[in-house]
Amino acid sequence: MKEYDFIIVGAGSSGSVLANRLTENGKYTVCLLESGPKDRYPWIHIPIGYGKTMFHKKYNWGFETEPEPELNGRRVYQPRGRVLGGSSSINGLMYVRGQQRDYDEWAELGNPEWSWSLCLPYFRKLEHNDLGAGPTRGVNGPMWATTVPSGHPLADAFVAAGEAVGVPKVSDFNSGPQEGVGYYQLSTRKGYRCSTATAYIRPALQRRNLTVESEAHVTRILFTGSRATGVQYRQGGNNQQIKARREVLLCAGAFQSPQLLQLSGIGPSALLQGLGIPVVHALEGVGENLQDHLQNRLMYEVSKPITTNDLLRSLGGQMKIGLQWVLNKSGPLAVGINMAGMFCRVLPEENKTPDVQFHFATLSADHAAGKVHPFSGCTYSVCQLRPESRGSVRIKSKSPDEAPAILFNYMSTEKDRRTTIEAVKFARKVASSPPMAPLMKREFRPGHEVRSDDEILDFCRQYGSTIFHPVGTAKMGQRSDPLSVVDQHLRVHGVDGLRVVDCSIMPTLISGNTNIPAVMIAEKASAWILDDASKEK
Repeated sequence: MKEYDFIIVGAGSSGSVLANRLTENGKYTVCLLESGPKDRYPWIHIPIGYGKTMFHKKYNWGFETEPEPELNGRRVYQPRGRVLGGSSSINGLMYVRGQQRDYDEWAELGNPEWSWSLCLPYFRKLEHNDLGAGPTRGVNGPMWATTVPSGHPLADAFVAAGEAVGVPKVSDFNSGPQEGVGYYQLSTRKGYRCSTATAYIRPALQRRNLTVESEAHVTRILFTGSRATGVQYRQGGNNQQIKARREVLLCAGAFQSPQLLQLSGIGPSALLQGLGIPVVHALEGVGENLQDHLQNRLMYEVSKPITTNDLLRSLGGQMKIGLQWVLNKSGPLAVGINMAGMFCRVLPEENKTPDVQFHFATLSADHAAGKVHPFSGCTYSVCQLRPESRGSVRIKSKSPDEAPAILFNYMSTEKDRRTTIEAVKFARKVASSPPMAPLMKREFRPGHEVRSDDEILDFCRQYGSTIFHPVGTAKMGQRSDPLSVVDQHLRVHGVDGLRVVDCSIMPTLISGNTNIPAVMIAEKASAWILDDASKEK
């Protein structure tokens, strides 16, 4: 049986970082296991290729939820990356940290090492920001933060309309306070996607102490007593086992990290016993505390042919944007979907910090990555930043090939429903404010006939969907917390040699897109892992 110092399960937004950092000093051997293939598909690397990978069966797990009670019993599609780079290779590229309050809340919940001030050095370490160095920005890291160029008439109008309704214009959403309207930064580098595979794995591939195995599906964590000692995985139809001398690091994401823990005997005792899985250690919180941002997309027909819809609907337009990218690595292909954004308060009397996020796109389609509408269109996507609703991830059988039961319970609390309604109203307020109003020909969806709170809620129940930010299913916290799975150094309670390092450890959902926080989590964890290793014989 092959042995390594560390085994990393999952080469996504967190696992890629660990693979790089744990092999930097040359002291330790690392095996990185990824279920999916290498990231050779060209559309992975072109920012707008997000639309090509959204439903790609080879590079996307393509999960679905169980019927969601508050969404008219609909199953909600849940894309997850199945490729080197994980979801960082197929996501919408938003470079967002969340707000200071998110991390200070984690600290208040019993995780003092995760305050904003103690996370900030790792955010700075990971980034190469085109806004330049500053107290909250870094310029020497591998993950690029590239500001979307201003000058698009629709996006400019959106920013100005946000100012008109009282939201301050900002150039940097990531300095801590977050509230404002402006152009987003993207995880792109010179017109290409900057995934964690590009930023972290590729520079480390030549290291002799790093082994990367793609199309290697981990089926079980191996234990000797209560210590994780290796993993079993399937590659090319063959089952193999490898041993970890120091630690197994689980980085499979908010769905598959709890799934693998449960399959391996770590989880709710009743669930495991009911499926005939021997209990290594009972942890009732494994798979619980699931959270996500529910987005609702308002779409408008635009009065002028200035949208990405217009370019994509004609051969000439397609050739134009193709040439822009080929010649200059610019234009819509280099930006992706969303250009401008806003973090604001729709319940200002209840919330001192932003409670809603806007993603503004200069195109419209029935769903993300769908065919654009046959008119000039734009989209205001709004989501509640800190939902109260909680769900779960639970295995259905002992088979590692059967997807777990995923249930978010979206909009299951009164405040979540109220915030969602007010977010739609606020989006309409922005759309009807100068200078945006003259460009809005008609509201396509939900449409002018949807007016009352009940009608708006019905619209959200019919069309609400994920914005792809599942977290929380291996909650970080003190052992006294019955739903806690890992301690603040991300070590799994009750066993040795096992950590979870991904967004599943978040006690609460951060206020924004989750990719960059996942990178930060791994940067921070790698420092602890290396420190612990240096103290061992």
